[in-house]
Order: sequence, then C-alpha cells, then structure tokens
Amino acid sequence: MAIQIITDSTSDLTEEELQKLNVHMIHMRVIFEDGIYTDGVDITKEGFYEKQAAAKTLPKTTQVNPQEYCDIFESLLQNGDEVVAILLSSKLSGTFQSAMIAKGMAEGGERLHLVDSLNVTIGEGLLVREAVRLRDAGKTAAEIAAAMEELKYRVRFVAFIGTLKYLKMGGRISASTAVLGTMLNISPVVAIVDGEVKSVGRVKGKQKILEYTLDFANHYPIDGRHCVMFGHSRCLETMEIYREKCVKALAIKDYHWDELGAVIGTHAGPGCYGLAYIGLK
Repeated sequence: MAIQIITDSTSDLTEEELQKLNVHMIHMRVIFEDGIYTDGVDITKEGFYEKQAAAKTLPKTTQVNPQEYCDIFESLLQNGDEVVAILLSSKLSGTFQSAMIAKGMAEGGERLHLVDSLNVTIGEGLLVREAVRLRDAGKTAAEIAAAMEELKYRVRFVAFIGTLKYLKMGGRISASTAVLGTMLNISPVVAIVDGEVKSVGRVKGKQKILEYTLDFANHYPIDGRHCVMFGHSRCLETMEIYREKCVKALAIKDYHWDELGAVIGTHAGPGCYGLAYIGLK
C-alpha cells in the first residue's frame, strides 16, 4: 500500500516538479471573457498573463465540483492506497467543501486525508513539499496529515505587488490612488492572514521591500529545518535579485521558487514577488 499525495493547481507546482516529487494535480479552471480554460492544461502561466493583459475584466477561478473530486480520489484509492490531499484555503474558495462532500461519496474515502492548507500558491506548494519529505521519510498518511495541520498555521507568506492596474480593475483601489501610487513607486504588501490574502501595508522602492521582508522575518522567525519558497509573476530577474539578498541576509540554506499563478495573479498582475516559509511560531 502506497501513500499518494495530491494538490490542486493553485499550489503553482510545475509539471516537472510534480513528476520529480511524485505528486498528483487537480486542475482548476480559469474564466476569461472568451471562455473557460483549465489551469495548467490548456492555459499556461505565460498564457494567463498574456490574456490578462488584454482583458477588459478580471478573470475568475471556478471550483471543482464534488463529482469531479470523487472521480479523481477514487482513481487514487482504488488500489488500496492512502491519499493525502493538500488543497486551496477554504477561505478563498468553496473547493475544500466540495472535496469534503466527495470524501463521503468516494469508495475508500476512509483512506483519504483532506488538509485545508489555509494557503495558496507558494505557501500551499511549501506544504506539499513538506508532505513529500515526510512521505519519503516513511511517515504514515495519518502522520503526514497531522503534521500538515500543525505546520499550516506556521506558514508565513508575504509578497509585493508591482502594478496597481489590476487592483484598480477589481475595484480594490480607486483610479486616483492607482495613478498616485504608480507615480510614487509604491508597492502594496499582501500576506496570508487566517487563510485569506490581505493587504497589510505598502512600501516605496525596492530597498524598502527588502527592509520590510527582513522586518517580517524578524517578527516571524524562519524555522531553518524547512525550505523557503520564493515566487514571482513574470519578473524572474527582479525576484532573483530579491532572492539573493534575502538568502544572504537571512542565512537561508534550502530554497526553491515557482511562478505565481491565477489566484494571486488575477489581482496582482505581473511584477509581483515575495516568499513563503515555515515560521518558528
């Protein structure tokens, strides 16, 4: 009997990473004006940002329904395996509720362990990596799920938004605020707070972004036993400079990076970058 780990595409793991980590993926759907696209199947992250740039209204994500979840879960449970599913925060979507319904529908559902990550993008992906590490260390599915339930409350995620265009499109800021903020080179700061993406401040200039990050990590110290995740939306070079400075200043030994996808990207747009890690508290 094996342990199967599954996540959804809002964790932003690449196909290459999924294969390397031996993790299964549930693909969410993204709705644009011209139709519905399956995230990571018929629309790439690059394609998402290209379509977003041309869109007159913000795209939306749509949740997976219980029957779809049931079919996916049963395909993994059918050989007697156990399954640990690490999914998008229930505070951001009804997806987790659909998965809960599917657990009751699925044959073998008693071998399915559902984890509400209370996270998204690189924060969710970080938990998936931790689950893989525990699986490969020989932990049981129940032990892995229990560890995720503890770790998820210690995930710290902070990111800096590079363009105010999509916050304005979504009605989160006024047109005048967007114009003034752009002129002053102001970057809104977002974090995951109690399972939701919240605005927690704003900074002016890249040096202040680094200072904010270091202050954040000082307030929520990094647990060095776990890896750190960096993320960006179409600004790899900027993120690499940021990553290099953070790694040096915070003595980070183990790190990875991924590109932010549709959930964060819808409101942040291109030019957003940040990090996620497991905190000591």
